[in-house]
Amino acid sequence: MADHYFDADPNVAERRRDITVSVWGTERTYTTATGVFSHQGLDKATDVLLRHSTPPLSPGTVLDLGCGWGAIACSLAAEGLTAWAVDVNDRALELTRYNAERHALDVTACRPEEVPPDLTFDAIWSNPPIRIGKQALHELLSTWLPRLSGSGEARLVVGKNLGADSLHRWLESEGYPTTREASEKGFRVLSVRRP
Repeated sequence: MADHYFDADPNVAERRRDITVSVWGTERTYTTATGVFSHQGLDKATDVLLRHSTPPLSPGTVLDLGCGWGAIACSLAAEGLTAWAVDVNDRALELTRYNAERHALDVTACRPEEVPPDLTFDAIWSNPPIRIGKQALHELLSTWLPRLSGSGEARLVVGKNLGADSLHRWLESEGYPTTREASEKGFRVLSVRRP
């Protein structure tokens, strides 16, 4: 799948644009660009995740897994949390850094292998890249969910037609207690806990 948002270096020409997003009662302007996920604005799934979720209490360390231009990481950092944002797309990481700096937010945006191996997270939030395929998605979640702190929670948003219910069953089969927290516009918000 060439020129996709989960390519490390998108071949599509970079065209930036500013968008305004309202999350938890606060409007902020962010910069997006072609070659990253949801470059037109906040996608429906992430909007559902943010509207049906309450940010964890600060202080705490959170992970935005597959950060795109940084909507989740910046929103959580704006609530006083220390946010890590990971993506395989270098343009996405550059935009996340830019958006965090623009709003003076505590966000570290980096490639997955650059996250310190002993770092654990009080929360992991993600609109995961379902289109990488089921096996790759399971490997991705199997890598990061064990890094939740003992009382940590992952919040995932997945389209029903993209396998939300089968993912829910798989998480349970892997020993992760999982609850459907919300269902709206064809998307499920799942809460995942450590075994």
